[in-house]
Amino acid sequence: MSTRRIIVGISGATGFQYGYKALQLLQAMDVEVHLVISRGAEMTRTLETDYQKEEVLSMADVVHPLANLGASIASGSFKTLGMLIAPCSMRTLASVAHAMTDNLLTRAADVVLKDRRRLVLMARETPLNLAHLDNMRKVTEMGGIIFPPVPALYQRPQSLDDVITHSVGRALDLFDLEVKSLPRWGEPAFGHSASSPASHEQAWATQN
Repeated sequence: MSTRRIIVGISGATGFQYGYKALQLLQAMDVEVHLVISRGAEMTRTLETDYQKEEVLSMADVVHPLANLGASIASGSFKTLGMLIAPCSMRTLASVAHAMTDNLLTRAADVVLKDRRRLVLMARETPLNLAHLDNMRKVTEMGGIIFPPVPALYQRPQSLDDVITHSVGRALDLFDLEVKSLPRWGEPAFGHSASSPASHEQAWATQN
């Protein structure tokens, strides 16, 4: 594949900011971004953020209408690194788990799974019922990755943007797409303390 491509899907769960941040971080990388947004995501964009639709769409190289099941990303012959759905609603999760390809978002995810490419779902819901958990199990067994955006508090985030950036950056790691500025445990550039896992173990041993 001469051109590296990734599909970004934004579905209707709370957390439109995760999809926006993925688009923002991908702009600094040598990767072609294909975007598809659900109707529910359009609603959360207006309810949760001040982002303008045109601003969001301009961050992708190609924007695909949700109803266009003939789009390039609906075919396995169109090579990509895979697909990130950020955030992923429980409806979208269920559709992926049961291969219900009734729109381009879920069709593209199904294609990624059938061609054994990387599918990462930033699932947003709590608490989880048994149907949610069972759908997560099904997707995992099919090769997908369930990636709830859990805050990394060891990073000592200073803002909501820090929390979102870290979660999305770690999700992009799964496609071997590196966010250069992402703090990483045990590396010299890591945040607010020069301590290492080893020094934490020594401190714990001293205290106990």
